[in-house]
Amino acid sequence: MDLARADVLDRLERFYDAVPRDGSRTEEYGALVLFVREGPGWPFYARPRLDATEHPTLADVNAVRTRQQELGLPEAFEWVHEHQPELLAVARSAGLSVLEAPLMLLEPERLPEPGTFSDVPVRVLDPGDAGFAADIALRRAVAAVGFANGGTARGEAGPAERDATVSGLDVAALEEEAIRVADGRRISVLAATPEEGALAGGMAMRVGDVAEIAGVATLPSARRRGLGAAVTATLARELRAAGTDLIFLSAGSEDIARVYLRVGFRRIGTACIAEPAAVI
Repeated sequence: MDLARADVLDRLERFYDAVPRDGSRTEEYGALVLFVREGPGWPFYARPRLDATEHPTLADVNAVRTRQQELGLPEAFEWVHEHQPELLAVARSAGLSVLEAPLMLLEPERLPEPGTFSDVPVRVLDPGDAGFAADIALRRAVAAVGFANGGTARGEAGPAERDATVSGLDVAALEEEAIRVADGRRISVLAATPEEGALAGGMAMRVGDVAEIAGVATLPSARRRGLGAAVTATLARELRAAGTDLIFLSAGSEDIARVYLRVGFRRIGTACIAEPAAVI
């Protein structure tokens, strides 16, 4: 591994470790640390400790899973494969299903204008707007519908499903996102038309000069219109304007990674996301 890539991956490790710390307590199990959220918002994950001198073992993974079950938390683990290549086999031996997601880094000189992808306007959500809370709810509803109907192909689910989803959203999670957008730790955007309303959205999390773009989703009925690329480019440009030096994301599949290649990202590694295998 070359020194430049190693430095980037080290910075990403510190980012992954820092993101949950302002809203959680930590519990250590061997070479793993479990982040237990305190207050509203989505539950966090377990991942390798930054200061661990040994690799995570099967016993470490099982101990964390037992504790997650006790606390009623998802049995979720995340790590960068290049930093912990041994953990992939360990996680699978524990009965976990592992998504190996392309880990991608922005090359700023290749970042296009959002308008080159779609003529649908993409708007950065502003806490000062009267409709800010409603916009946050719409972004999360679009994400819920989009991720429930995965992939890049067009589908039937659209504005009606989005609107039906809004009323069932976790109010605490909405408030948590609004607070973090207001204090600058997050950026959220929506792509919308007056006729159809919100069609796509995404967000970014910032720690210092590093940011991760996440939650980029498009309603299935609006896919193949360049909206995911436009949303991603808008977030990246907003982050660059704010002085963010390193911008990265994890693609859910190789097909989705091809969208991000068009926006100026390149693959630098693999982000592993593990959870219990589905029971058939």
